[in-house]
Amino acid sequence: MERKLEHYLNERKTAARWAADATWMEQEKYLEDKEYMACVQDIITHPVFLSMEQYIQHGSTTCRAHCIQVSYLSYQICRKYGGNSREAARAGLLHDMFLYDWHTWGRETGERFHGFTHPRTAYNNASKYFQLSSEEGDIILHHMWPLTPVPPKTRAGFAVVYADKLCSLTETALQVRSWFAWNVLLRRRLG
Repeated sequence: MERKLEHYLNERKTAARWAADATWMEQEKYLEDKEYMACVQDIITHPVFLSMEQYIQHGSTTCRAHCIQVSYLSYQICRKYGGNSREAARAGLLHDMFLYDWHTWGRETGERFHGFTHPRTAYNNASKYFQLSSEEGDIILHHMWPLTPVPPKTRAGFAVVYADKLCSLTETALQVRSWFAWNVLLRRRLG
């Protein structure tokens, strides 16, 4: 039992390090994974998906980069632990296809519940541009669980939920760490 727990904790640390390391994204190593690219080629090269580069998601990470990171991590989780890796990869790319800057959306529109409403917006946008399977739709609609009360129905759905939370936390933590370093540590040295 102790070995299983230790193994689990080591895997979790490895996943967190992977999510925190943005260099894989900059190097575009996911492009070298032929099986992954075969699943997502039509989405990853689509002009609407590419347009997500203009929106910041968390910290300094763009919505496009965040979705690729969630997609590739969920794909790998499903490959290792079971679940439909193709559906996880595709839904991971589309899970945040809301196509607006959520940081200013509430102020501009009065709609202040982005965390609760964007899964439906992402689903509607994704289904305009791509043929979604029922599993992909379910994953997109329920990826914010437990904020959305209904959990996903499949392992792939839970892989996307986990990958999204891990990547979001890591992207936000990197921003906080950067802010802390600049505002606290460097100011002490400069002041």
